[in-house]
Amino acid sequence: MDETERHATKMAKKKAARDKIMATKSGEKGLVIVHTGKGKGKSSAAFGMIFRCIAHGMPCAVVQFIKGAMATGERDLIERHFADLCAFHTMGEGFTWETQDRERDIAAARAAWAKAQELILDPAIRMVLLDEINIALRYEYLKVDEVTAFLRDEKPEMTHVVLTGRNAKPEIIEIADLATEMALLKHPFRAGVKAQAGVEF
Repeated sequence: MDETERHATKMAKKKAARDKIMATKSGEKGLVIVHTGKGKGKSSAAFGMIFRCIAHGMPCAVVQFIKGAMATGERDLIERHFADLCAFHTMGEGFTWETQDRERDIAAARAAWAKAQELILDPAIRMVLLDEINIALRYEYLKVDEVTAFLRDEKPEMTHVVLTGRNAKPEIIEIADLATEMALLKHPFRAGVKAQAGVEF
């Protein structure tokens, strides 16, 4: 048997095994998805999911907990072209070291969480992205028990909710259906390169 035949035989066995596994996976449910870790790509990956929803004509929503008034490519694109499919709410005032006002940060996070709950409970919306909510939870602007209880007990069965931000609380990981940790291997910031349009925002 030559290399081409060996490869074909090996791939045929893999396909048969994969098909057998896939035949057992028929259920659907709304997922709680967590993107965390020190590496770049948490929000970027989540917005990829939002754009997939848009492409499928599925109503979705974004609530940004920390990011403030600075323009971002994803927000500009959604608000200009897809506002009918994706409600976009930027409710933070910037990173915590910029506001330097804990009470304001807490008030902003609580307003964002109230909006998030409203959107999650809307039966028309299929996915809600809670961008940087893990930061609000880390600094205890929100109560983790309140967030986990709502996602566990009140989230509609077929609604997907995506939570982003580094340092996700163990309680959030515990209730997640899918959790990914982005690991930092290299970052241009360490070499003196600032955040750039099209890469970071």
